[in-house]
Amino acid sequence: MARYTGPSCKLCRREGTKLYLKGERCLSDKCAFNRRTAAPGQHGAAKKKLTEYGMQLREKQKAKRYYGVLEKQFRSYYEKADNQEGIAGENLLRLLERRLDNVVYRMGLASSHKEARQLVLHGHFTLNGKKANIPSMLVRVGDVVAVKETESAKIKELVEAMGEKIAPKWLELDKNGSAKVIAMPERDDIDFEFNEQLIIELYSK
Repeated sequence: MARYTGPSCKLCRREGTKLYLKGERCLSDKCAFNRRTAAPGQHGAAKKKLTEYGMQLREKQKAKRYYGVLEKQFRSYYEKADNQEGIAGENLLRLLERRLDNVVYRMGLASSHKEARQLVLHGHFTLNGKKANIPSMLVRVGDVVAVKETESAKIKELVEAMGEKIAPKWLELDKNGSAKVIAMPERDDIDFEFNEQLIIELYSK
């Protein structure tokens, strides 16, 4: 399964914004982005005026990296979103939000999408009572994502801390470590700033 294995902070510097790829570290004084905000590379500090294509590309890369999706899969999401009824950009973000690893992240059981992906791959969750270890699985209204019974002290600690997290309104959390999808995610539910129209314009060329 393909995934990015390079330095996470380099991606934030490239996009010029925090993508919170390292979870709690990104909120601390240890965050590398606070010390070096310039883009990586020899000419990263040089001020460049982005072209229209450049702005579209950067927005697409930002969304890909925030959700931890590579190009082939991201384009597949775009094609699916474009074929659905409604606004293509909102459809795209809605598909990304419905990924199983993102649901785990929204449940507050992981501090980053990368950590959520790892927890899913290690088989710590079920979907409607069945084993679910594929991060890209898409949830639907009525689905229940739950933590499997485990002896892991870390997982138990995460479940206990779920009550301190504020979940999006399309998820209904249970104190026993489960979440029910009660609605489709809406554009207003996404707490990260995207200009999805630029992404659609890029792929529409």
